[in-house]
Amino acid sequence: MLIALTLVRAFLGFWPNAVLSRRTRKGSEPDDKAETRGRTLRGRRPLPRKKNSVARSSARADVVVALGSGETDEKERDNLGTRWARFVLRRPLPVLILGVLGLGGLALPATGLQLGMPGDEAKSTSTTERRAYDALAEGFGPGFNGPLTIVVDAKGSADPKAAVSTISEEIGATKGIVSVSQARFNEAGDTAVFMATPSTSPTDEKTKTLVKTIRDERPAIESATDASFEVTGTTALNIDMAEKVQAALVPYLVVVVGLAVLLLLVVFRSLLVPLKAALGFLLSVLASIGVVVLVFQQGHGAELLGAETTGPIMSMMPIFLVGIVFGLAMDYEVFLVSRMREAYTHGEAARQAVVSGFRHSARVVVAAALIMIAVFAGFIGESDSMIMMIGFGLASAVLLDAFVVRMAIVPAVLALLGDKAWWLPKWLDRFLPRVDVEGEALSRRPADAQSSAPAPAPDLDPDLDPTPDEPVGVRV
Repeated sequence: MLIALTLVRAFLGFWPNAVLSRRTRKGSEPDDKAETRGRTLRGRRPLPRKKNSVARSSARADVVVALGSGETDEKERDNLGTRWARFVLRRPLPVLILGVLGLGGLALPATGLQLGMPGDEAKSTSTTERRAYDALAEGFGPGFNGPLTIVVDAKGSADPKAAVSTISEEIGATKGIVSVSQARFNEAGDTAVFMATPSTSPTDEKTKTLVKTIRDERPAIESATDASFEVTGTTALNIDMAEKVQAALVPYLVVVVGLAVLLLLVVFRSLLVPLKAALGFLLSVLASIGVVVLVFQQGHGAELLGAETTGPIMSMMPIFLVGIVFGLAMDYEVFLVSRMREAYTHGEAARQAVVSGFRHSARVVVAAALIMIAVFAGFIGESDSMIMMIGFGLASAVLLDAFVVRMAIVPAVLALLGDKAWWLPKWLDRFLPRVDVEGEALSRRPADAQSSAPAPAPDLDPDLDPTPDEPVGVRV
């Protein structure tokens, strides 16, 4: 952001026409040398410094007004973005229904999301860690790779050893526990640790249920022995972390979407456009999570990606996905809709503003999305299943958000809403701060300056003023 606000603007000061198309550059003659070095423009002497500054400011304002109102040669030019926009505008309802149903269908597997922390069982069979895991599971059972650690505090018991023995027997008798190790006491003899081996693997849902069962039975055992105990260890910690993350996922989404709505309210000064953007983001995120569950948890098409083992989704994966995709989705929304808002503000009809937005911004959104998809897709070829999962999830999220939500659902919704899309209650309009994104102040400034400007000086050379048919080279 700092580079965009400083370094980019500095470079544009040196090369102002670099951001213009070749056709636009040919249509106006540059005046950089005439301004900076005092050379003549089209064979005429330059204005004095103050007059030259006023003339340049007025000319630049005229160009800003012309560009903002669409009075350029590019207005009549069609590209793939405009053709796609007109296609959506002709049949907005089918496009909207198809897009929402498609994303909704992909989001259905997300209802069965199981979070966890994949271990050595998720690694490639070519690694020594995976071969060691399989050998231990085959020789001692799948639970041997993820035993539960039981810590007993018997300080309040009259007979600590008897209390630890009772707790060990009760846990060993729990369904799903195959063995319990001998307890080890500290020097004081009032604290002990022993291991309980489940019959299922660390990432199995039955192991999660087993941990919950032991903790649910804890009050009765503690009251009978006057000693307390905790279930911990790597397996239990991973289960607890997954539950915490899953419980925080919905509040996290609410906060992120709420902040997005507030920000877009200020930028677009519309009530329905931010709501549409937030709902579209939720659809794309849930659909991408559903795709990840479909492949890496349920195993559909996992072999095509090289994933040898399926299981629970990494606990932090949804948090990473929501945070990164939120930033990209809002960028695409602002790129696309801000140009529509600008065209609408300068007098274009609501449907024509959608076409104008796609004419100028569709290529930017597509290029940016393809770049990010290529970056994230590069991680799919990794042998580590967690890296592969993150790359696949982010690539699918960008694909769905950019090409389904922003390029299809957004224009369809705006076409159906028409002028109502830019409606804002008067009380909310007075409350929100004004951010002149569309340059309305710039479009009003030339008229105001013309009405209040003093008469030209009598010694002004009329030959310095260009004729109506003569183009003026200005910086834009």
